[in-house]
Amino acid sequence: MHTVVNGEGVKRGLERVLVGDGRASGVTASDVLAVARGGARVELSREALAALAASRRIVDALAAEPDPVYGVSTGFGALATRHIGPELRARLQRNIVRSHAAGMGPRVEREVVRALMFLRLKTLCSGHTGVRPEVAQAIADVLNAGITPVVHEYGSLGCSGDLAPLSHCALALMGEGEAEGPDGTLRPAGELLAEHGIRPVELREKEGLALLNGTDGMLGMLIMALADLDTLYRSADVTAAMSLEALLGTDKVLAPELHAIRPHPGQAASAANMLAVLAGSGLTGHHQDDAPRVQDAYSVRCAPQVAGAGRDTIAHARLVAERELAAAIDNPVVLLDDTGSGGTGADGTGSGASGSRGGRMESNGNFHGAPVAYVLDFLAIAVADLGSIAERRTDRLLDKNRSHGLPPFLADDAGVDSGLMIAQYTQAALVSELKRLAVPASADSIPSSAMQEDHVSMGWSAARKLRTSVDNLTRVIAVELYAAARAVELREGLTPAPATRAVVEAAREAGVGGPGPDRHLAPDLAAAEAFVRDGRLLAAVEKITGPLR
Repeated sequence: MHTVVNGEGVKRGLERVLVGDGRASGVTASDVLAVARGGARVELSREALAALAASRRIVDALAAEPDPVYGVSTGFGALATRHIGPELRARLQRNIVRSHAAGMGPRVEREVVRALMFLRLKTLCSGHTGVRPEVAQAIADVLNAGITPVVHEYGSLGCSGDLAPLSHCALALMGEGEAEGPDGTLRPAGELLAEHGIRPVELREKEGLALLNGTDGMLGMLIMALADLDTLYRSADVTAAMSLEALLGTDKVLAPELHAIRPHPGQAASAANMLAVLAGSGLTGHHQDDAPRVQDAYSVRCAPQVAGAGRDTIAHARLVAERELAAAIDNPVVLLDDTGSGGTGADGTGSGASGSRGGRMESNGNFHGAPVAYVLDFLAIAVADLGSIAERRTDRLLDKNRSHGLPPFLADDAGVDSGLMIAQYTQAALVSELKRLAVPASADSIPSSAMQEDHVSMGWSAARKLRTSVDNLTRVIAVELYAAARAVELREGLTPAPATRAVVEAAREAGVGGPGPDRHLAPDLAAAEAFVRDGRLLAAVEKITGPLR
């Protein structure tokens, strides 16, 4: 698989897209996933190289002028007041990378590093950053070689971009620091570059800064979380339907006309999914004579409302991600003059804020991560609530006073056997952690750079905790699946829906154990987690229902 990067964005396949005005508007989430998770190769198009060369000419012209220009001939952040002469500018760019590569803590996952490198490359190819074509090509070469710079957990405040994470990537381009080779072994980055015939980059004016100043890490993690949550929300609809079925609940609350009068699209989709899973069930709503119920409990009856609200939050987050994918994040940015005659300054001299022939360079605040940080936090809240309602259904399945005839804790010989009692403890611990992770990171700000950078987004932190939330939600859904499947099997003499039967059969084939005397539960739960995580749960259902929404 090849991914072609050009001045208008990225397209999968070998096709090239003609350059319009150099915007990065053609990048899609699937492109990011293909490179980050699928190992797709990256190729720079002729249009991308032309856009890079055009913006570089602006930087070179500014570098030749006597007036100081931020990012070209000045220090950075609170040190921007110092003018840097030509003889020190290469050193200036090297030094910003070295000094900003100050991350600490555990290594960040390979897929995250690949995503942030690819997204930084996308912005470089927009023609708004002023780096030379060979710098962009070096990033593509490193990605294609399977070299992954070591990036650490802590170091980004989510403003002025993901500075420390991107700096560690830039450091590897310079042949410094550590990186992981395609075989997974950590080695000096210089050795890996040499082994793959990649020449270390010698940075020139503006280039060190341009490599560091983007929201690429938090955006990459957002894109991957959205892909994972798309699977998990449909999976949660399946397990909610199975729990409803196992509790002998009614599917009448899923009727489309009920959801049409509260027209949230996510709610309607969730209800439709549950109704599809329950089609043909012999358990729903027909066996309540021993304990008549006017209504099912909220955790059962309101499942579409909660999962639907999360779906709508995902839709908003996806819109923000698409907008950010269309952005060129850097400071300062290169703006080309459409007329080719140079920008026009406020004083009418034709110099712009930092003028030059053919364009100008402008400082801006587009690197602030607030738009991305907010939706990362929104998603963590939605994830916590979905996990919470799933846990309540699991607890109901295990409680003989509320399960409508199921044995205590779904045990084989209750008292001698504890059944799934502690599986619910584990699920409860995960849900409690989800609630802690739902505390917004973006509500915090801490000043930096001698108060020059006095308000920050904390978007990287929001992204890191969301990754943990998504992992934990997978486990929460797996526990509900495990309990609901066992409960359905314990309803002897009643026939579950064909989709439910397909899930149970596929789960058993995947090593998820069924009812019986107590045994070591951890392997069963691990098998259930893998069954949910890799999409086999959805695959089993959709063979019966067709694609869920």
